[in-house]
Amino acid sequence: MTGEDPQYEDILNNLTSAMTPHSLATGGGGFLGGYGMVSTPLPTSVSTPLPPSTPVPGTPMMAHSSYSSPYTPIPVQTPMPTSTPLPYGTPLPYGMNTSREMGPPTTSTPMPNQYASTPSNQVPELDSGGIIPVIQNVVSTVNLACELKLKMIALHARNAEYNPKRFAAVIMRIREPKTTALIFQSGKMVVTGAKSEEESRLAARKYARIIQKLGFNAKFTEFKIQNIVGSCDVGFPVRLEGLNCQHHSYASYEPEIFPGLIYRMVDPKVVLLIFVSGKIVLTGAKHRDTIYQAFQNIYPVLRDFKKEDNVQPIAEEQ
Repeated sequence: MTGEDPQYEDILNNLTSAMTPHSLATGGGGFLGGYGMVSTPLPTSVSTPLPPSTPVPGTPMMAHSSYSSPYTPIPVQTPMPTSTPLPYGTPLPYGMNTSREMGPPTTSTPMPNQYASTPSNQVPELDSGGIIPVIQNVVSTVNLACELKLKMIALHARNAEYNPKRFAAVIMRIREPKTTALIFQSGKMVVTGAKSEEESRLAARKYARIIQKLGFNAKFTEFKIQNIVGSCDVGFPVRLEGLNCQHHSYASYEPEIFPGLIYRMVDPKVVLLIFVSGKIVLTGAKHRDTIYQAFQNIYPVLRDFKKEDNVQPIAEEQ
């Protein structure tokens, strides 16, 4: 397949090898971590407005621009009359409870927040100041195991574009989960933009199903996570010059070319982008735990190179 899809092989090589500063910088927001592909938003579907319905005399209408059917008005409930307060010491009927009769109210235990967002996998206990990297992008590959006609796919599939002079693959997008796919003629496919491993697999299956509905004998084989990108903020500025001098074997810092320090960690094998503001981008991992472990290793180092505020207050003149 190498001779048939050289650009597909280039993408895999860039995902598994040390990336350039430009590709690392665009790993979280650009298409496939900076391959020169500009992600365009999905076309907004134009909805045809409904014809205005003839109002029924004497029937109120709902005040909404997209709904004009009559409805039955709901009667307004009459508020309950305010009761006269009882004098102090008056016994209350059974079942009523007041702080005057039963003492001070007991402190209730707060209910857990069932809407709090949690990662897809269990996050381990990290010695990193309570900071947990957030997964921003998951890149995966899959083999559909059949030859594809890219022009036919681009003509019959929705949200698909194909420009062979620019890139030798169909670029297809779906809304849920919000991802982008590169579909090559050999049947190889690259899926990017997912926020978790489960979303990436679900999106890859949806793309495979779209190809099947177009009449191709596509199969879902050789699914593999190729790259996971995470980011976080340590909350304090970092002295990048000192970090580069002390860790010159692993760090590369050229502010004239790129404002971030590139730190290539050996174990685990992860590439980190460290900015002077304390923001960090971690990429090159194939498992979520690798991102967490890499940040746990780098956090004590960043704490040693914390930029202190040396501004002295001006003494008041007497």
